[in-house]
Amino acid sequence: MKSIKHIYKIGHGPSSSHTMGPRKAAEIFKSAGAGFDASYKVTLYGSLAATGRGHLTDAAIADELKPAACEIVFKSEELLPLHTNAMVFEAFGENGELTRTWRVYSVGGGDLADELGTFKESSDIYPLTRLSDILKWADDNGKLLSDYVEENEEKDLLQHLSAAWDAMKKSILRGLETEGRLPGGLNLPRKAYSYFQKAHASSELLQKLNLLFAYALAVSEENAAGGLVVTAPTCGSSGVMPSVLYLMKKAYGFSDDKIVKAMATAGLIGNIAKHNASISGAEVGCQGEVGVACAMAAAAAAKLLGGTIYQVEYAAEMGLEHHLGLTCDPILGLVQIPCIERNAMAAARAFECAAFALNSDGKHRISFDEVVDTMAATGRDMQDGYKETAKSGLAYKWNLKNR
Repeated sequence: MKSIKHIYKIGHGPSSSHTMGPRKAAEIFKSAGAGFDASYKVTLYGSLAATGRGHLTDAAIADELKPAACEIVFKSEELLPLHTNAMVFEAFGENGELTRTWRVYSVGGGDLADELGTFKESSDIYPLTRLSDILKWADDNGKLLSDYVEENEEKDLLQHLSAAWDAMKKSILRGLETEGRLPGGLNLPRKAYSYFQKAHASSELLQKLNLLFAYALAVSEENAAGGLVVTAPTCGSSGVMPSVLYLMKKAYGFSDDKIVKAMATAGLIGNIAKHNASISGAEVGCQGEVGVACAMAAAAAAKLLGGTIYQVEYAAEMGLEHHLGLTCDPILGLVQIPCIERNAMAAARAFECAAFALNSDGKHRISFDEVVDTMAATGRDMQDGYKETAKSGLAYKWNLKNR
C-alpha cells in the first residue's frame, strides 16, 4: 500500500482520473522526448474517450504537449487490458516518422500505471493493508490510527497534509466568492454563494447544515470549473472532506494541527479502499469516489470528536456501506450533475455516520474491510454504462430527453 500522499493531490479539476492523470502522462511523455518531438497523436480508449471532452481530457493533454501539434483520437467502444482509462501516446519526428509510443492507464485519483510495470510512481510502504489488522496493531500497542500512518510514512507527510489542507481552505473561499455559470453545455449556475448567505439567516438548528452544504458546493463548483482542488480521494469527490473539516474548524474551533492529524486517519481509510478495491469511477462507479470520500470524512469527524479507534472504523464503515452500488452517470460527461449535489449530500451523511458511531460502543457486525470487498465485487458486477461512460442512468435519461 502506497503513501497517502497519493490520496491527497493538489491539482486542477474537473477529474483526477480524466484530467489530472492524463495531464501528468502527457508531461512524462513529453519530457522523455527531450524536446525532439515534432508532433503527437494521443488515442483515448474506454471511459476516457466516452467522457473525455466533458472532463477536459483532450484540452489537458494538448495544453501539456504544446507547442507541438497534437491529434486526439477518441475510441470509446474499444477497451484495452488493465483498466478502462487507457491512453496511447505516439511521438513523430520532423519527417512524420513514428519515434516513440507509450501505452499508459489513468487508474484513479490522478495515479498512472502501465502494463509492464515499467512505470511506478512510488513503492509500497505499508506492511498492513487491512483495517482489521491495523486496528489490532493499534489496540495491542495503545496507539491511534494516525500513529500507524506516521510510523510508516515519509518524514514530510505532515507538511504535505498541511499544504493540502491550505489548498482545501482556499478552494472553499474561492468557491464561496464566485458566482456565474459553470462551463459546459448544462449552463448550470453556481449555488455556493447563495447557500452561504442563506446559512447566516437560518435558525441555529439549520445553520451548520447549510454552511456544510455551502462549503461542499464551493469546492465542487470550483472543481467543475477546472479550478485548483485537492483529491480526497478524487477530484469528483473533492468537496466532501474539505467541507466537513472546514465546518469542524469554524463551528467547533478545532485547530489546523488537529485537522491535519484527522486527515492522516482519513487518508488511511481512503488508502485501504484504493488498495483493496478502487477509487476510480470508471472502474467501480461513484461508490469508489463519493462513497470513499464519505467514509474518509466520517472517520475524520469521529476522530476529531474524540472517538475511539473502533468508533472511527464504524463511522468509516457506515459512510461507505450506505453508498454501495452508487453509479457514476454524469450528464454530458461533465462533473456537475449529479456530482456537485452528491458531494454535499455525502458531507452531511459523513457527519451523521460519525454521530451514530460515537453514540455506540464501536461494535458492529460488518467490518470496513468487508464493505470494501463488497464495493469491489459490486463494481465488477456493475454494467459499464454506469461507470463514467455517460451512457446509462441519469445521462441516458438526459440524452433521451434532449436528443
